[in-house]
Order: sequence, then structure tokens, then C-alpha cells
Amino acid sequence: MASERRTDIGPPNYERFLPQVIKDNYGTWKYHEVLKPGVMVHVGESGDKLFTVRAGSPRLLSITTLRNFADLAEKYCDGHLRFTSRNNVEFLLTNEANIDPLIGDLKDLGYPVGGIGNSISNIVHTQGWVHCHSAATDASGMVKVVMDDLSEYFTEMKLPGKLRVAVACCLNMCGAVHCSDIAILGIHRRPPQVEHEALNKTCEIPSVVAACPTAAIRPTTVDGKPSVEVDEDLCMFCANCFSVCPSMPIADPLNDGVSIWVGGKVSNARVEPQFSKLAIPFIENNPPRWPEVTTAVRKIVEVWANGARKYERLGEFIARIGWPKFFELTGIEFSKEHIDDFKHAGLSYKRSAQIRH
Repeated sequence: MASERRTDIGPPNYERFLPQVIKDNYGTWKYHEVLKPGVMVHVGESGDKLFTVRAGSPRLLSITTLRNFADLAEKYCDGHLRFTSRNNVEFLLTNEANIDPLIGDLKDLGYPVGGIGNSISNIVHTQGWVHCHSAATDASGMVKVVMDDLSEYFTEMKLPGKLRVAVACCLNMCGAVHCSDIAILGIHRRPPQVEHEALNKTCEIPSVVAACPTAAIRPTTVDGKPSVEVDEDLCMFCANCFSVCPSMPIADPLNDGVSIWVGGKVSNARVEPQFSKLAIPFIENNPPRWPEVTTAVRKIVEVWANGARKYERLGEFIARIGWPKFFELTGIEFSKEHIDDFKHAGLSYKRSAQIRH
């Protein structure tokens, strides 16, 4: 008999890694509830209980951190843990007595426990200056300083409802900035600079032209050499051209910065899912602590926390009080950039999970 050969080189089936209690109660969970900050329990129809302890973690993890998490999982959870889409790490336990010792060990290692229920979850973010070549700002550093400032809202459940924050280092938005309560979005304000001397030696001009989503790039000749030109009125500063052509750098220390958006959400509770809307058009980069950004984000959070009804998300709060009142309470100055003149996809896409006949 021929030996069995593995032909699928894709990821293994996730069911292989589920804790036994999840396999035994798959599809028959009766209810779940939050026991305290960062701790929840799922109860099955069988009476089995699965406890979850959530801790905040950076998206970019060192080998040491991963080994620490693995050691804790082996010690308290029979080796079972998971990472959420917002970079939280969740330890899955069946022994309730292990919850407090696990929390103690996590705090000793410097990882806060929380982010469940009416609190801020960890921030989903993109690569930033660490890795992304089209970044207009940092992501990891921005997340660090914002979460440092808002940590009380992670470890406690004193907000009116859940708060989801996202950071994207450029408008290509690898993060969930289009649908988060508060979004920090890096923006370029100048088109790419064309290095005509080097371009035809380092880049394939047809590929550069094809990379532009707004047809802002066209072939040209400069000093007798093949090159490209950029129509600044069509350029949306996405840096796609730089992705295929290093002779078109777009990074600009003087003009790059961040904008802040508010009011997005994925949930369809109370109202349909919502896209984020512009709150602050531009804040200059001021690393390593970005004090202007953290101050602005905290102000928005506090205005919502002090005025929202129970379970009311930020976008729902703004819709109820009106944008003029929101600008007044937060001290944000209205500017021409706030005028929403985009009348296409936002009005035509159906964003609800419900089907209308």
C-alpha cells in the first residue's frame, strides 16, 4: 500500500487546534457574559464553561514575547491561546481557578488585561515606518503612545459602549480606518517627486503608468531621456507609483502628517454599519510621542464618554447631537476639508447585513 502523501501545502485546518471544550460544544453555546475587565465566560448547553482572558499586545512581537505567551498558555490553558484581529492575545481556560494567577503573571510581564465589554480594544494598525515604503507616518509608535494615554479605558469598563480605534500609515488603509470609531490616518500632501535622471534606469515606465489608479501619470521625455510626468490635479498621493518605481519618492518630512476620522463601525446594532468621517484634517508628525495626536484623541474620547447614552457608539452619538455640537464640544475648527463632496460609492454601497426586497 502506497504511503499517504500530503498534497495540500496551504494552512492546516483550524479545527486541529481548537481546545477540546470548543469541539465538544461547537454550535451549542448557550450564552456568554463578561465577568470582569478582560475576562469573559462562554457557557454551553452541556454546562461546560470556557473562560477567556484578554491581554493587550503589540502587533509586532519578538520571539521572547511569543515564548512568554506560549509558556503562560502551557501553564494555565493546556497550551491554548488565540490572537484577535485587533492584536489582542486571548488565553482560553477551562479551570476558573487559573484566571487570577494568569492575570498576575501577565501584569508582571507588563501586559495589561482588559479590552472586553464597554472599553477600548487594542488598536489595529498597519506597518508604518517599520516596514511600509509608502507610509506618511508611523503606526507602531502611534499605537504605543495612544494606548499609553488611554490605558485606563482598556483595563476598566467605564465607557458608555465599546470603542474601536485604528491606525493606517497612509490612505491605502491596510488597517480598518474606514470603519472604526476613531481612526488615525497618515496622509501625504504633495505628489511624488520624479527623479528624471534615474527613472529610466530603475523603472519600467509602462508599469509605472499602469500603477496609478487615477491615471495621473503619463510618459514623457525630459532632456532627451524617457521619463514620466505627474498631473497633480489627479494625484491622490497613494504612493502606488513609488511601490513599483523607487525613482518616484513621495515621503516628505515637512508635509506628511496624520488626519483623524470618527464615527465608523462594523456593527449593525441600532443603526447600519457606518463609514468614518473626517474630524481633523491634518496634524504634523511629531515623533516619538505625537502629543498633539494623543491630546486630540483623548478629547474626542472624553466628549463621547461624558455625553453618550449607554451602548451608544461614537458615530451614533455624533448623529444624535449633530456635527456642529460635536465640533463645539471637542474644540475642532471647521474647515473646507470637512465639506463632503464625494457622491459616489458611499451612497451606492449597501452596508447593512439585512437584505431589503
